[in-house]
Amino acid sequence: MTTAPTTSPQAAMRLRELVFGAACAAAVRAAARLGVADALGDTPTGVTELAAELKTEPRPLRRLLRALTCYGIFSETADGRFEHTEMSRLLREDAPNSLRYISLWCTEPWTWEAWPKLDEAVRSGRNVFPELFGKEFFDYLHSDAGDSARVFDKAMTTSSRQSARDFAEYLDLTGVDSVVDIGGGQGHVLASLLEKHPALHGTLLDLPKVVAGADPRLRDGGAFSARARLVPGDCRVDIPVRADLYIIKNILEWDDESTRRTLANVVAAARPGARVVVVENLVDDSPSMRFTTAMDLMLMLNVGGAKHSEESMVRLMEEAGLKVSEVRPVNPYLHAFEAVVLD
Repeated sequence: MTTAPTTSPQAAMRLRELVFGAACAAAVRAAARLGVADALGDTPTGVTELAAELKTEPRPLRRLLRALTCYGIFSETADGRFEHTEMSRLLREDAPNSLRYISLWCTEPWTWEAWPKLDEAVRSGRNVFPELFGKEFFDYLHSDAGDSARVFDKAMTTSSRQSARDFAEYLDLTGVDSVVDIGGGQGHVLASLLEKHPALHGTLLDLPKVVAGADPRLRDGGAFSARARLVPGDCRVDIPVRADLYIIKNILEWDDESTRRTLANVVAAARPGARVVVVENLVDDSPSMRFTTAMDLMLMLNVGGAKHSEESMVRLMEEAGLKVSEVRPVNPYLHAFEAVVLD
């Protein structure tokens, strides 16, 4: 007779909490949309006063805040008032490292329809978005979901600005006179590098509509315009730029074939020995794995893409003709793959 293994109360409680994860995400979204963190000042505030400022009902607001305090987002004092915690301050729009728009982006309306289809995506190996909405993800976003597209733009801008500072501090540009940021969005990384290195010249390569909205410092009349070049184009088609250093940050999340084409275009454009730095979130060897593996699943659902492991990224780079010398952390979320173009 086989004895069934016992289950600890802690394991059962933790699983119950996890399956109600949507409630936590929804509570964070509600707080961000209501502006609770922005309304709460530096001193503890009663719910009635806070509700009056937010134009909400006091009792449901207390219930929302009570749920959030369980996760360390806001804190309740002994006399029933609420105050900020380190995490709740990150929901303020004016916080230096604000995560307000990231919180909204990861809980946009379409996500609640896509997540229940994860088992279908796992079975088929295909993204489920076209079946749900009749269009590929970015077509839907820009044609049918304008509010969501604006949240996406703000979330990506905030995230890019924060990581650009970390990357500029990380990157050693000894012996580098020219750099190209491939798929660099509005050019926050490039602007940070040009600001830090007054002799550096740089190129931003991205889709035409993206380059048109580049950081004002890079455009005509901007502080770095004399040392910056804006090139509209698709890196999966061609990279018509020669430079000492090629940066590819957080864009190799497509299918492997698109990644291979981009890396091959870098090798075709660069001189032998040119330096290539690929920066990505990893799904292994990272203190942020809960976050990055969740992002990986979201990419599976919406665009059919994937986050990389260290092994998969190195393999694709080496297949393209790059020699990877080392992989180093930029911050808790990002790793840099240092490589050169082979002769």
